[in-house]
Amino acid sequence: MALVNRVSGFSSCSVSSHFGKAKTFGLNPICSLNCTSSSSSSPFTEKHSIERYQRDSWVYNTQVEDASSCNLPFDSNSVREDDIALQLPELKKMLGVLREKRESGGCDGGGGSCGPGNVYLVGTGPGDPELLTLKAVRVIQSAHLLLYDRLVSNDVLELVGPDARLLYVGKTAGYHSRTQEEIHELLLSFAEAGATVVRLKGGDPLVFGRGGEEMDFLQKQGIQVKVIPGITAPSGIAAELGIPLTHRGIANSVRFLTGHSRKGGTDPLFVAENAADPDSTLVVYMGLSTLPSLALKLMHHGLPSNTPAVAVERGTTPQQRLVFAELKDLADEISSAELVSPTLIVIGKVVALSPFWPHSSIEASLLVEAK
Repeated sequence: MALVNRVSGFSSCSVSSHFGKAKTFGLNPICSLNCTSSSSSSPFTEKHSIERYQRDSWVYNTQVEDASSCNLPFDSNSVREDDIALQLPELKKMLGVLREKRESGGCDGGGGSCGPGNVYLVGTGPGDPELLTLKAVRVIQSAHLLLYDRLVSNDVLELVGPDARLLYVGKTAGYHSRTQEEIHELLLSFAEAGATVVRLKGGDPLVFGRGGEEMDFLQKQGIQVKVIPGITAPSGIAAELGIPLTHRGIANSVRFLTGHSRKGGTDPLFVAENAADPDSTLVVYMGLSTLPSLALKLMHHGLPSNTPAVAVERGTTPQQRLVFAELKDLADEISSAELVSPTLIVIGKVVALSPFWPHSSIEASLLVEAK
């Protein structure tokens, strides 16, 4: 199986030198992962939070209640390798149990005709669990294994069935708990073993969620993939703020952009020339670091400097924070407010229609009257 091959590649991983000798994990191997004391300020799963390790404790076969006492040096590469090495035995064990169950039911590859399990790509929306679809809730509650991203909110994860297994595969800038290829192999291996596997993604799985890549990979391997859409972050957040992404006479289209290039970098926004349309709404994902460059490019290509804009951190959750500003001032205002990821940016005249727009209400009235 694909995962077993991947497992073999990591089976010799050892804990980095400042944690002690290889395989000498002591009583609390989670401590070697340098978990942080709390993620209570975030509605999402932060990469080394205690909550994450408590939620996924089955795969470490250990107790993590005392993890808050950890205070060790941190190196992202060694932590990632240590994390995977700790998970492998339980992942292998779960695969073995699933295969034995299939064989005992007549699916032994001989006379049995049982096919692989299903994989569901499920969008969980921008964070508020009440924005989930009924179908998403049903699938989440019936899954054997759920691979979840960082931007799946803690409240959504509370809906998981009592017998299901959760595995964090989230990515943040500078730290990928699993590479995309490793995620592909996990999905494939457990589906081949007959499990119902759910891939949980924030927002919609096919909008900047790499769901298309996962679907393509699995379908080429003969695995059936079902997609359950989620409310995209722009739709959910704009609705929360009373911003119509399109509005007759004001914005006749909406465009979604990513602030990251495929290989990283600080200036991937080569599309700014075509995006500088005053009659369109521009939504930027993952754009905190590249916004200064984007704003300058948009203004250079003709978008008025006083175009209304808003940056929304952790939208639709109780921890939501907002920065409204004109385009020319937005980057500085975001910096002053110290917004952090995930932050969504909306640029366009429709922003002034929000009841929260802090500038003169006359501006919004004139926009509507001019349509």
